[in-house]
Amino acid sequence: MLHCDHGDEMSEYHYTESGLRNIWLLSGYDVVETSYGPGIAIHDVAGLHRAIGEELAKKSRITGAELRFLRKEMDMSQRALGQLLGVTDQAVAKWEKTGRTPRTADRMIRLIYLEHIKGNVRIISTIERINDTDQDQYTRMTAEESDGRWRVAA
Repeated sequence: MLHCDHGDEMSEYHYTESGLRNIWLLSGYDVVETSYGPGIAIHDVAGLHRAIGEELAKKSRITGAELRFLRKEMDMSQRALGQLLGVTDQAVAKWEKTGRTPRTADRMIRLIYLEHIKGNVRIISTIERINDTDQDQYTRMTAEESDGRWRVAA
């Protein structure tokens, strides 16, 4: 569904695909025809998300949706971010839902994001290590029954 500011003419696009409700694009997109009707093609989504993230990181406090946006931009699960901050994934989920993030955690998340996009090798390797550990928990396991016994392999 296309979100226009008025009528049929598309002068602004309400970009809700980011998970944020307050992003409007003035340019950087094309209206395209698809088999489902008109659609939007965003130019350089990664660049757009980086610009949004940098602006969010400058704020004095971020909302729950903004925290989720930054976390996802770093490709982190709630569990991984919780491990990095020393809290549970339930705490991160609560912050994202309620928008009430403790001030220290709020500042740390914004700092970690900025260092991540600057290419800070230590931050990136720490995030990758935590993400790898997080993924290990969900490694595909296969179970096979043979001769009345089950065998499970990762």
